[in-house]
Amino acid sequence: MRTMNACLAAASLSSMLVMSAHATDRLTVAVGQPGLWDSSFGEIGQKIGIFKKYDLELQLFYTSGGGETLQAIISGSANIGVSPGTLGVFGAFAKGAPIRIIAGEATGTAEYYFVKASSPIKTPKDITAANTLAYSTAGSGTFLTAQRLLKEHNVQARLVATGNVPATFTSVMSGQVDVGFSTPPFGLEAQEKGEIRIISLANDLESVRTQTVRVTIANATDLARRPDVYKRFIKAYQETIDWMYSDPKAPSMFAEYAKITPQMAQLVRDKFYPKSMLQLDKIHGIPEMMQDAIALKFIPQPLTQQQLDELLKLPGSY
Repeated sequence: MRTMNACLAAASLSSMLVMSAHATDRLTVAVGQPGLWDSSFGEIGQKIGIFKKYDLELQLFYTSGGGETLQAIISGSANIGVSPGTLGVFGAFAKGAPIRIIAGEATGTAEYYFVKASSPIKTPKDITAANTLAYSTAGSGTFLTAQRLLKEHNVQARLVATGNVPATFTSVMSGQVDVGFSTPPFGLEAQEKGEIRIISLANDLESVRTQTVRVTIANATDLARRPDVYKRFIKAYQETIDWMYSDPKAPSMFAEYAKITPQMAQLVRDKFYPKSMLQLDKIHGIPEMMQDAIALKFIPQPLTQQQLDELLKLPGSY
């Protein structure tokens, strides 16, 4: 009897260990700007079973931009934040925020700048100090690209925070803001109808297309507590990106997510989001972005190498 009890206990323990090894880990993920190609990866990857394969369950919610995403991670209301602006992350980290960069998100950007069709502004050179130029939230990638648009074209404008892409579109069309930003697919149908005019692509700017202007971040406390969970997240995320560029069903899946036609979905991916933009294991242009962060008062001085080593927890580094 004693031997049988011991065997049953051993079998029970073995069963518990197997169940534990395959237990599903949950991650709360804050994603900036819903409806975009690169904001769809978590939702689509989960839908097609990639994250489940890595024993992960994502609880996704969307924010109005990078600043709001950053705050969700700092407060601990989310574990992972997708696509906050790199400068905002530098600034928050320098002030002691418990955040880490776990992946690059976008080197370059798919954003474009637009005006109402009736606007006298034809190109960025036509922008004057009397005009208003939109960005989403403080600390976002759109704030950085707006600053660079003005700098590279040597013009001035009053910057206005307008929130997410649909809210910005409304602000432009109602005359509250002169120049808005958008990200495909949003606004392309309005362009086809002649309601808006695109005046510039953000990737036309040298300082934007060569730098990792957005990143993916994690709450430092949870990352230290569950590093294996985050390693699995990055692997699943990369596998999802690979699937989005290789599987013929991907445009239809994105079309369903973004509520657009499959033809528009294909155009958005192929024209605005080259796969080379989405390099998870690299952060390009750190020295240049550091200087921008100082000039724009995100940080008072460059982060030291020791600080960067603490902040950057890219794939394979932990």
